[in-house]
Amino acid sequence: MASTSRVTLAEIAAEAGVSLATMSKVLNGRADVAPATRLRLEEHLLRHGYTRRSATPRSELLELVFHELESSWSMEVIEGVEDVAHAAGLSVVLTVSGDRHAPAPDWIEGVLRRRPAGVVLVFSDIGGPHRDMLRSRGIPFAIVDPAGDPPPDVPSVGSANWSGGLMATRHLIELGHRRIAAITGPEDMMCSLARVDGYRSAMNAAGLPIDPAWIRFGDFHPLGGEARAREILALPDPPTAIFAGSDLQALGTIAAAREAGLSVPDDLSVVGYDDIALSRWMSPQLTTVHQPLKRMGEEATRLVLRMAEGEAPDTLRMDLATHLVVRGSTAPPPTR
Repeated sequence: MASTSRVTLAEIAAEAGVSLATMSKVLNGRADVAPATRLRLEEHLLRHGYTRRSATPRSELLELVFHELESSWSMEVIEGVEDVAHAAGLSVVLTVSGDRHAPAPDWIEGVLRRRPAGVVLVFSDIGGPHRDMLRSRGIPFAIVDPAGDPPPDVPSVGSANWSGGLMATRHLIELGHRRIAAITGPEDMMCSLARVDGYRSAMNAAGLPIDPAWIRFGDFHPLGGEARAREILALPDPPTAIFAGSDLQALGTIAAAREAGLSVPDDLSVVGYDDIALSRWMSPQLTTVHQPLKRMGEEATRLVLRMAEGEAPDTLRMDLATHLVVRGSTAPPPTR
């Protein structure tokens, strides 16, 4: 069934002091193995560089993992993954597990039992022991828009977040705005930090001051955007424009502006990020940074499928280009 170039699986089991049946249970993700025993056996497998050989036909399943499903954003990624997977004759299994940093601890046992052809994770990073388990079972994986900065050997597909923040802020500066705020995502996510760094770079390049109170970290959701915008608009000298780190945060920002009696864009300009379908149905239509969500799902799936076929990808790290889409939510600042 499987072997290494130096020792057999039976020899690894004997070295670890367990039966071959117990070793098989660990390899197959069975739950009826004590955690301490499982960890010890995984260490033995890793030390010997164990990798399962493909003695059975490839699974017809590709696993797509989210930590949460937000319909408008998630659907574009799902569509991209499904298009490529279906073209390769695979069905997609959707799993919701864990948080934005990693799937839940019990996820790894389930995926080892399911033995998909590959795994695409959205936002989450994946810990070293879990990466080793997947690799030892011959299950390739890739991360879409990773929460952190993954190691160089972890395949990932993201977008040019810094450039997106830069072009959004430059657009507002070119319209004449000088007091510009930024609401970004969680402070512990790489994409959040990159977008706000792009904002800072544009402001600094234009010689514009940045009030620390103008930068707020949120959660990429409408209610969080509304709460942060409400705080910004309550400042003694509020900004005339806000760059929101997601379209959903922009939606909340527009709600907060209306609550404060402000008109968008006459009194306050708003730029979002993502260019989800909803951005074209807002009132006014949202100026936003187009993030190629569907293509990110496509490219991550192609990476996984190439690795599943034994190919070495040309690159393990892809950052796809973003561009600005100008609509009705931005205008020159009001004259006061």
